[in-house]
Amino acid sequence: MAKGAAIEVRHLVKTYKGATTPAVNNISFAIEKGEIWGLLGPNGAGKTTTISILCGLLHQTSGEVLIHGFAHEKKRKEIKQLISMVPQDIALYPSLTATENLEYIGNMFGLKGKKLHDRISDCLSVFGLSEVASKRVETFSGGMKRRINLIAGILHEPSVVFLDEPTVGVDVQSRNMITGFLQDLNKKGTTIVYTSHLMEEAQNLCTHIAVIDYGTIIATGVPADLIQQHSCKNLEELFLKLTGRKLRD
Repeated sequence: MAKGAAIEVRHLVKTYKGATTPAVNNISFAIEKGEIWGLLGPNGAGKTTTISILCGLLHQTSGEVLIHGFAHEKKRKEIKQLISMVPQDIALYPSLTATENLEYIGNMFGLKGKKLHDRISDCLSVFGLSEVASKRVETFSGGMKRRINLIAGILHEPSVVFLDEPTVGVDVQSRNMITGFLQDLNKKGTTIVYTSHLMEEAQNLCTHIAVIDYGTIIATGVPADLIQQHSCKNLEELFLKLTGRKLRD
């Protein structure tokens, strides 16, 4: 494994059944421990496929993925305790309360008793949700659901967190809270792998990015360095320069 890498990807390929071209086409990269690493690309570029493979939700056609030196095929149980996936869709039970959802998810990761209770209480407090702990999730606003969704993903204190559009559809206040929390979480040593269509947010949040298009990584590096190298004003301009302005549906 590469020195200091939390994740290493070697010649990753994924071709779906019936497809004439691979969704992910021979990509390789390493994500260092403690990075906020953004995977950016247009719709259909291969982001979700790549993240799904890294999380162990999807099996690659060929190539290798190592999480802290472990391969999903051999150390699935160990990897499960090391990582977490916070999906774009709200992965909660709407008829259960915030606390009930978090207790259920905590139990899945082996958290119980006072340790789980204290962890839930601390997280709800940090996200300004203590007063709605006993209310059903279906009564929450979009921003509140998004914050609970994030708590569910970091409850067991994983060393690597995968985030798919973590601030989509939320107001400015919730977005500011979420991104601030992610930066604090990262400062404590958590590696974050992040996808988003919000280029300004990605530019401010990510320590390193990779741009993927048509299943191939076409640029990777520190956002400020890439912007300068391509003589662009910001990450959005760079993104359009690399991927073009053609609509992707």
